This record gives sequence, structure tokens and C-alpha cells, in this order.
Amino acid sequence: MSFETLGLSKPLLQAIKEQGYTKPTPIQAQAIPVILQKKDILAGAQTGTGKTAGFTLPMLELLSRAKPTKQKHQIKALILTPTRELAAQVHESVEVYGKHLPFKATVIFGGVKINPQITKLRKGVDIVIATPGRLLDHIGQKTIDLRHVEFLILDEADRMLDMGFVNDIKKVIAQLPKQRQTLLFSATYSDAIKKLSNSFLIAPKLIEVARQNTASETVKQAVYHVDKVRKRELLTHLIGEGNWKQVLVFTRTKHGANRLVGQLDKDEITAVAIHGNKSQNARTKALSDFKEGKVRVLVATDIAARGIDIDQLPHVVNYELPNVSEDYVHRIGRTGRAGNKGEAISLVCVDEDEYLANIEKLIKKDIPKVWLKGFKPDPSIKAEPIKQGGGRGQKGSRGNTNSRNRPRNRSNRR
Repeated sequence: MSFETLGLSKPLLQAIKEQGYTKPTPIQAQAIPVILQKKDILAGAQTGTGKTAGFTLPMLELLSRAKPTKQKHQIKALILTPTRELAAQVHESVEVYGKHLPFKATVIFGGVKINPQITKLRKGVDIVIATPGRLLDHIGQKTIDLRHVEFLILDEADRMLDMGFVNDIKKVIAQLPKQRQTLLFSATYSDAIKKLSNSFLIAPKLIEVARQNTASETVKQAVYHVDKVRKRELLTHLIGEGNWKQVLVFTRTKHGANRLVGQLDKDEITAVAIHGNKSQNARTKALSDFKEGKVRVLVATDIAARGIDIDQLPHVVNYELPNVSEDYVHRIGRTGRAGNKGEAISLVCVDEDEYLANIEKLIKKDIPKVWLKGFKPDPSIKAEPIKQGGGRGQKGSRGNTNSRNRPRNRSNRR
């Protein structure tokens, strides 16, 4: 199957061609024709499956088919995302695929001044990509007009619920016309997602291209057993021996991310951290420098990393295992995207054995174990309780994978 067979117009096909894509991914092949039939959909797709283009392309196509209105630019499409980074990524996708079309798009999220966003909205836009918190700020200040919205798209709806946005989403939907097309994308089909979809989707078409909580088959996974105090030394060794040019490293806490960046700098490995305490400008610059190869290592926490989309990212390292097992799947989903090969390595100390067991239970497979010469753990060291930070899922019991028991972290709501 090719993009030409999906019913897309020449301007979109030209943009796709300029990006070097010739064949749609499974989610694109299934979702695009259904969306073009103006049906609601409930789509299950893990990160890295091409889902953003799966809703961006048909949305742009339907907008281009619509009859012109007297007012040149009215908000016809609203895309909600859980984080600033994902909102920026989706906005970039809309700009890339819509470059040969006359539509204007803007992105609105918190952490930056609101007045420039108000100015753009007043000039008129067709497509808005937003996080729920900042969007409600605009609604409250009456600086956004959602009366003409024809498309509502909820991207990574499961994460929005995890972050406590369910009431915000309902408030936003209450502002929209009842006659609209709604698309909901989620990595998992939890009871909460089903309940939410039942409340506002109309006879949705169910589309699923990936099993729930399965690690990508294009990702080579490995566990390196090592003492906690030697993790940084082993990471430096792996980067140097493998001549890794680009590696995304996960820590459990913001403080841990900052500390690791400082240690890597001492090892003469360029690194930068991205987490909720960083300003939006700092986070954007860090991601840009990483993509452009100006730094070799991007150290991230789970919330900050959601939405990071880097083509052909070769390496992901779990410097510390997440205590919420589902986050392991989201982490390693940063690599091995769109059919490319990737490598996910976890540095595991004795304190994390329970976390590892829970992860392997979730993904229903044993991850290959490596004991590297010179870094074998000291068998006399006993496991100690892991100190929990203040991030998402870091206050509950060890190994808790029940999303209903996770704390609702509102600090990153925008």
C-alpha cells in the first residue's frame, strides 16, 4: 500500500514525499481512510507507530475539502496533548505536512508568557494544539473561540488521565460544538479510557495496531547488572566503547538527572538534562541541541520525556528503572521507531531487582542479562529501600503498577 491509495490530495502527497516517506505505517493505513469517512475513532497505538501523521494527514485533507467561510481563519481543529513537548512535536508535524496548504496553526501551553499566544489567536488560526491547563486559561480569559471546531483530537489520552486531566478535558469538551468529529488515541485501553470515550465518541471505529504494554520488537533490550555506585562509570564506559553519538538516558528524579549531567561533563561527555524544573525555553533548547548532535547525552525524567520524537534514535539507557512498570515501555519506545532498529539498556543494581521482576511480568518476557567484566556487582551488598522522589509514581509502594494508585502530579499540568 502507498500513500497515493489513501485518498490524500497532491499538496499532502508532496509534503509526504519531501519527508522521504513512501509507505504508510499500519496505524496510518487503518486510520486515515476511516477518518476521511468522517467517523469517530478510538485508536490504540504505542509511541513510534506513526500515529501523529495518522491523524494529522486526514485532518488536513478534510480541512482542505471544506467550503471556504466568510471569515478566513477560524479554529476548525483542536488537538489536546498531555505535555508541552508533545504539543510542540505535534505542531511541528502539522507545519511539515501542511506546508503546501493555506492553514495556520499555533501551539499553546504553559511555562511561557500567555500574551504572545493571545496575539496569534487574535490574528486568526485554523488549527490549535494545546495542553489542557493553558487552554482552560484562554477559555477563562475569553481569548479563544472554539465555536467552529469540527475536529477534536486527544493524543495520548491515557497519559492525560494519568496526569489528572480528566476534569479539564470535560470542561474543554463542554465548550465545543456537539456536531464534530472526535479522534482519541491511547497507548492502552484502560477502564478509564473506555469510560471517557463512551462519554463523547459517537459510534467510534476501533483501531488497534499494537498490543497493550508490549515492548517494541524492533528494540534490542538488555540488563546490565552493576552496583549502584558504579552506574555512572559503566555508562561512561558503554558510551565510549560503543562510540555512541546520541543516547537518551532516564533517571527517576530531577535531582538525579542534574547530578548525572554534572558527572558526565567531568567525564568529558557532553550532556544536558530535561525535566519539569527547567523553563520551557531551556527544555526546547536542550532537545534541539540533542537532535542536532551538539550534545551526546540527553538525561530525562519520565514526564519530561513524554512526546520526545527523534527519528532513528539509536540508544536508550535506563540509568534507573522506573517504579511504575508501564513507564519502562514508554521509555524504550523512544527508540526502534517506525521500523528502525534500536537498543535499550538498563543499568540495574540489587535495590532494583523487584522493579525488574515487575517489568518482565508486564512485558511477558525475560530481558537478557549481562555481567560485564570489570563491572560485576559485589555479592555482599544487600538491597536497600529506594528513596522516592516527588515525580509521578514516586510516592507509592515499590513496584506498584496500578495507575489508579499513582499520585496525580499537577506540577507539570501545562
